[in-house]
Amino acid sequence: MRLTRKEFLRAAGAAAALAPFGGIGGAFAQSYPSEDIRIICAFPAGSGADVLVRFFAEKLKPLAKRTVIVENKVGAGGWIAIEHVARSKPDGHTMLLLGANAVAATMSLFKNPSIDVGKTIQVAATINRQPFMVVVPYDSPFKNVAELTAAMKKKGDKATYASAAPAGKIMGEIYKAATGVQAVEVVYKTAVDSLNEILSGKVDYGMHDPVFALAQLREKRLKILGVSTGRRLEANPELPTMKEQGVDMDLTLWWAAMVPQGTPKPVVEQINKWFVEMVSADDTRKFLGGFGGDPNIQTADEAQKNFLRDIKVWADYVKIAKIEPQ
Repeated sequence: MRLTRKEFLRAAGAAAALAPFGGIGGAFAQSYPSEDIRIICAFPAGSGADVLVRFFAEKLKPLAKRTVIVENKVGAGGWIAIEHVARSKPDGHTMLLLGANAVAATMSLFKNPSIDVGKTIQVAATINRQPFMVVVPYDSPFKNVAELTAAMKKKGDKATYASAAPAGKIMGEIYKAATGVQAVEVVYKTAVDSLNEILSGKVDYGMHDPVFALAQLREKRLKILGVSTGRRLEANPELPTMKEQGVDMDLTLWWAAMVPQGTPKPVVEQINKWFVEMVSADDTRKFLGGFGGDPNIQTADEAQKNFLRDIKVWADYVKIAKIEPQ
């Protein structure tokens, strides 16, 4: 087929536009990474999330053979970080490490999100799976969830529970819907802010993240009655699930490495390969166990499918929890 000069120039322009993204011979993918890699953290320096992000940033340096920079972009419940990555150049040099389910939930937690994460975010690799946990004072007489439930039913609407994150509220409301407990939620800025009021009995129990809950368990301040995942954690097999205690719940949180949609597939696959190697390491398994999580390895395609599913699943959770979009 003979091209006109105009058609030839148009085709050449398209080829040139694709070349940086590996469209011609995969040149870009072969040279990736060609500059420093920036990992975006949605929480402040020194937070549990920041510790996790910096752990993987350090492990990534020798694999990528590049400088890996952590940038903390804090605010709006993680939205600032999410939007920054979604609008970044899709070349694999900017990625977000965050709970994929938290990113999925934003579509239901905000009235008018400025981007559609299902269309702008690609999950490149998975890191772990972890629960939220129901906690009571360490010296509490409650030995299990059934005993807590019986006591809270007697208190009726005078019962209270603490939360400091949407997942905690959702776990709390699923628990109430399944058991008939009428506890009133008390919202705190951070889980630590609720500690004294749980210990004093001003608040009856808490629905908190595993980093906080396990730290307080080690210090013998709080004890954990149940975890939200459908099956027990390998990291903490002694902790029973809510489900096996009669509360039908499978609220599993999972962290992932995410990049902008449009990132070339060979680059996404390279990122996945790096994280599979990092997550498979013994020191990583030990590290994730300290966060109350188990290693979670999936292909990028599997992870993206689960991410899109979670957008719908968490929309249902938000409705159950009666959370008003902000």
